Amino acid sequence: MDFLFNFIPNLPWTNLEIVMNIVAILGVILHIYGVFLEKEKRRDLVFVIGGLCLFTYALWIGNKIFTLAMGGFILASFVEFIEILTGYHKHSEKNVEEYKNPK
Repeated sequence: MDFLFNFIPNLPWTNLEIVMNIVAILGVILHIYGVFLEKEKRRDLVFVIGGLCLFTYALWIGNKIFTLAMGGFILASFVEFIEILTGYHKHSEKNVEEYKNPK
């Protein structure tokens, strides 16, 4: 049990701290899961939700760089999702061929 208290020395946590850490863990899991998704639309939605979780956590801990990075990531994923919905996001035949048959 000493290992746990050395690993997480601030136990016991308040309810807000527990919730915020769960939100952060959820964001990390969603980002990892999003990397393995094939459909771009679904991947972008998972990235937006995971980014929102991590953005909330970054605001809570007060880290300006992490907040800015997550805000940029959310914006980029959301823009790509909108491009897919509107039909603006397309892949050329050359890109698809290179993806299917790498050299």
